[in-house]
Amino acid sequence: MHIAPGLYDEKVTLTRSGTTDAPITFTGANQSAANGSHQDTRIGNARDYGHDHALVLQGASHVRVQNLTAYGEYGSVVIDGGSDLVFGRNQVHATVFGDPGIDVKGNARAVTIRQNSVSGYIRLNPGVRDTVIATNIISGGEPGHPAVEADSAPGNTIVGNTFASGDLGAIGLRGASGGSTVENNLIRAWGTTAKDPVLVDVAAEAVTGTKIAYNSYPQGGVPAYRWAGKTYTTTADFTAASGQGDHDIIGDTSAPGWKSADGGPSPIVDAADENAPGATDPDINGASPVDNPWYRNSGTGTSRRDRGAYEITDIGAYYTPLGPVRVLDTRNGTGTTARAVPAGGTVDLQLAGQNGVPTSGLTAVSMNVTVTGTTGPGYLSVYPHGDTRPVVSNLNWTAGQTIPNLVTVKVKDGKVSFYNGSQGTVQIVADLLGSYAAAPGAGFTSTAPARLLDTRDGTGTSAKAPLPAGRTIDLQVTGRGGVPATGVTAVTLNMTVTRPTTAGFLTVYPHGTVRPTASSLNWTTGQTIPNLVTVPVKDGRVSLYYGGGNGTVDVIADVNGYFTATGGDAYFAIDPYRQLDTRSDDWIAVDYTDDGPIGLHPGPIAARRAPSFWYSRLQFPATAVAMNATVTGGTAPGYLTAYPTGTDRPLASNLNWTAGQTIANQVVTKTGGNGADDFYDGSDGPVHLVLDVNGYYSH
Repeated sequence: MHIAPGLYDEKVTLTRSGTTDAPITFTGANQSAANGSHQDTRIGNARDYGHDHALVLQGASHVRVQNLTAYGEYGSVVIDGGSDLVFGRNQVHATVFGDPGIDVKGNARAVTIRQNSVSGYIRLNPGVRDTVIATNIISGGEPGHPAVEADSAPGNTIVGNTFASGDLGAIGLRGASGGSTVENNLIRAWGTTAKDPVLVDVAAEAVTGTKIAYNSYPQGGVPAYRWAGKTYTTTADFTAASGQGDHDIIGDTSAPGWKSADGGPSPIVDAADENAPGATDPDINGASPVDNPWYRNSGTGTSRRDRGAYEITDIGAYYTPLGPVRVLDTRNGTGTTARAVPAGGTVDLQLAGQNGVPTSGLTAVSMNVTVTGTTGPGYLSVYPHGDTRPVVSNLNWTAGQTIPNLVTVKVKDGKVSFYNGSQGTVQIVADLLGSYAAAPGAGFTSTAPARLLDTRDGTGTSAKAPLPAGRTIDLQVTGRGGVPATGVTAVTLNMTVTRPTTAGFLTVYPHGTVRPTASSLNWTTGQTIPNLVTVPVKDGRVSLYYGGGNGTVDVIADVNGYFTATGGDAYFAIDPYRQLDTRSDDWIAVDYTDDGPIGLHPGPIAARRAPSFWYSRLQFPATAVAMNATVTGGTAPGYLTAYPTGTDRPLASNLNWTAGQTIANQVVTKTGGNGADDFYDGSDGPVHLVLDVNGYYSH
């Protein structure tokens, strides 16, 4: 049975049973939008908890309940009797009077609670048997209770959960709750305000047949174990006294740093017991175990599974400059068949194993992608080959327009795909700039945007004059704008051209090398247009060549960061997703005004305002985020500046537009101390903003 999304302000009681071969399944038909918004199937009352329970399974057997959100006043979910019950992929919210989020009682048997987010604690009452609690996020016990409390409820399997808090610790096995397995759990930092906290507490009556192994606990604060009434603060002491605690770790259970490539041990990564009963595949987010090449496999089986409810799928990688070199041109058949890409058509491009791109450890590539010969308006999506095409765009164009954009895209099987989202044909050109791989390479350091070149006022050049066609500017990039004087292997620049007197293109390449057959930026007469470039640095300088025209153009370069062979942050390529679309009706942001922060609601960004946005779906704290920014529906010409929240707005731009224009540009911006960025509308009218995130940098 599928339950439509919406708020069901009522108590639901299920009493019917299925059979072993034909269980009854209740599924909330939740809906997710491309911008990350979500419409739930909600039972109960989220405002004032107006019902004693949200969901009650009364004596039901062979039932599956999934994809629901439950709110209740005296315990959100009650499972009273029955057997062969699976409660999975739900959200359970804490109650207001201290009752459990999930209450299992009435001699229920073989209940499985898996892949849920539970705010509150889980209680197993006397007589309950053989309960599986696996791959859940359990974010708090009520006063006087651990996050999971079993009272004379034997045969439990408590495996692969992430515990965030609990008044009396994470797990308490009281009374005759023996024969239980506690493995692969990740316990985050714990408070010490409770009277007698302990992380795992096993009563003397529950010791027989109980196994404790492969768990990770936070360092210090409270004792990790109480076993038959005696507490232990170290794994060594606990193991010596009980024979338990095999491969348990007391230490830093936060996500580990990713800069070291020495294969050292991690408390959570590739460190779980894959043979533990109840271990689920996939994790709470649907991800299968992934082998992380940076860490020694210390678990069992394939040793790919991580501890806790989350599988860490974001793998840090380092950059190797490789170009620019042309790898795709549908006009002449480079990398594919020589033909225009039809409306709704896709081109698959092999990259691994060619032009220096590695065949193993590859996570992403960086390319300058250009569309030309466009016969109708449209957009281009670049995404990992083999994946379902995401609702994101990398380029937008009008009929007859030639326009480029830097694209950094995740690679899974050595290929990437290009989708023509228009009703006409288009030619696609791609110049490879570099690759990211889990192997030695360059780390990235983000900088606050800084202007290194502006031919309009002479910044960075010897002459206050536009660049003539056929001429080159050699730009010093090291030792300026936050870029160190030595050790730099590449820089990331936002290039902008303005006031061109004829059409043309700009090629940005390493100084002192042969100019490649590649373009970094294309324009028409009178157009102002930006593009992000990452260019190798050989001697501290890069060269900028104006070709394809016979006039002049002003050139602006703003630095956003740099790569070094030692130090710097790893890049985490992710599946592209839409973080923000101000055209939708469910986004919210904060705008910091002179009178303090104010909440913003759906609608375009107002003129001369800079709302702050945070990022979801990032597994580690980001130092910088790589995204594709698109503006549309602007009522006046203007520019966009992205910069870290909490800092002064710099003299720099990421994107320029004319009234009514839809235009995109890749943005790499340093994040503020709170993980957010500001996006400034530098125009005299409102404009809509779309942000598609491709990856991020982290320590």
